[in-house]
Parts: sequence; C-alpha cells; structure tokens
Amino acid sequence: MISSLRGTVLAISGGSIVIEVGGVGFSVQVTPDHALSLRLGDEAMVLTSLIVREDALSLFGFADAEQLQVFDLLTGVSGVGPKSAIGVLSVLSPEQIAEAVTAEDDAPFRKVSGIGPKTAKLIVVSLSGKLAVTRRAPRTTAAAPPSSLSESVLIALVGLGWPEKVAADAIAEAVAETDESARDDVQSLLRLTLSRLGPGQTAARR
Repeated sequence: MISSLRGTVLAISGGSIVIEVGGVGFSVQVTPDHALSLRLGDEAMVLTSLIVREDALSLFGFADAEQLQVFDLLTGVSGVGPKSAIGVLSVLSPEQIAEAVTAEDDAPFRKVSGIGPKTAKLIVVSLSGKLAVTRRAPRTTAAAPPSSLSESVLIALVGLGWPEKVAADAIAEAVAETDESARDDVQSLLRLTLSRLGPGQTAARR
C-alpha cells in the first residue's frame, strides 16, 4: 500500500503530476488547485490513495489528510468512482462538502461534471454524520496579474479534458461577471470557472 510519496516534481499537468522517488517516477492524479501549487524541480510530499483495478493501478494524491479522508468517503458511495471523487474535490473544498452534507443540500454536487441528481442525493445521504463542518482562515496567496491567472486556469482546465475554446470562454465570462476580490488568485478563479462550466458540460477526456 502506497500511503504517501516524497520526491522531486518532474512533470505537472492540469490534473496530474509525476514525482520521482528513488529514481522511479510515480504518476499521481491530483486536483487542479493542488497541481498549480507545485513547481517543477521542487520537492513535494503528497498523501496518496492507491486504487487497484483489474487493468490498472492508479494513485490519487492530496495535500492534506482532510482531503484524503473526504476522497475515501466519496469513493465509498455507490456510483462514485475515484475520478468522480477527485472531480468533486476539484470543485468543492472539504469544508464546502461538509457544509452541503450537513445542510442536506445536494445542489453543490450537481455542479460537478459527471455527478447526476441521483448520485448527488446519494452522496448527501451516505456522508451524513461522517463529516464535521470546520472553519478555516482563508488561505493567503500572492495575487498574479489577470492574464497570468487566466492562463494558469486555462492550462488546468485543458489538463482536466475541457476543450480549450470552451474553457477560455468560461474563464472570460467568470472574469467579466465577478468582482476582482472574488477572483484574486488562481484557486478562486478556477473554482468560479468550474462552477460556470457546470453539470451541463462534459469534459472531453474521462
């Protein structure tokens, strides 16, 4: 069982990274937020969940134990596979997931591509009582110029499988229709854009 990896970041795409550990490169699927927080050549440590299938072994990586716990709970829900679970964590933070479950509100989950109404309701029911609502101080991140923000978000969305034109249009709409304080860093703009792409869209690669 591979529970964590620490090594040099060799490659980064919108939804995956490659970490070299002892001369071996491990491909790890992560959220776009997580990928954008890393830098090529830097040392990184990720907590991991190894998913074993008949035809593949897949590693999913997380920045902290809370995300890993939520991922494990989500994959325990009938109809939610690991890719859908990482998709939920790409759109919603663990705190937002806990708040939605506590409020018995399945609407946030229906915004995630690949999660239908029935599965969204099942997530709320299955996770009820298993997550505590916690409040954290907002993360402080250095603001980047708007053009750099948009480019970083575009790279992340294309890496997730969205067509470049669709992603670019959604980013432009998010930038135009929200105030500057709501999109002052990559993570904020990425979440706004993913919410705008919404359940009616389907990424090109799954």
